[in-house]
Amino acid sequence: VQLQASGGGLVQVGGSLRLSCTASGRTFSGYTAGWFRQAPGKEREFVAAFRSDGSTSYAGSVKGRYSVSRDNAKNTVYLQMNSLKPEDTAVYHCAAVSGRPITSMLFSSQTYDYWGQGTLVTVSS
Repeated sequence: VQLQASGGGLVQVGGSLRLSCTASGRTFSGYTAGWFRQAPGKEREFVAAFRSDGSTSYAGSVKGRYSVSRDNAKNTVYLQMNSLKPEDTAVYHCAAVSGRPITSMLFSSQTYDYWGQGTLVTVSS
């Protein structure tokens, strides 16, 4: 599976962005897709996941502000980011793994077998 992330950019505090992660080579429907982010000088952290069964999980820091969804026809997973804060500034990566990992495994980057390149999100105050 090849993943292509896009949609990053510069946005003001309180603004919104939608990131896209498009898969090629396989259909996304049989995979769990995850979003991670890495800010300068920090560890990569889990943001959200869309499981193969359609269920979702979010990090506490983005719950209520971010929403992850999937469009099977476009083979794309989206990350809608609202009410953005300066601390949301990071390079965002999408990833995928076959099947439906248990919840505790979703949060670890080691769970995912496929990764796209990152897309930079910068939130200015």
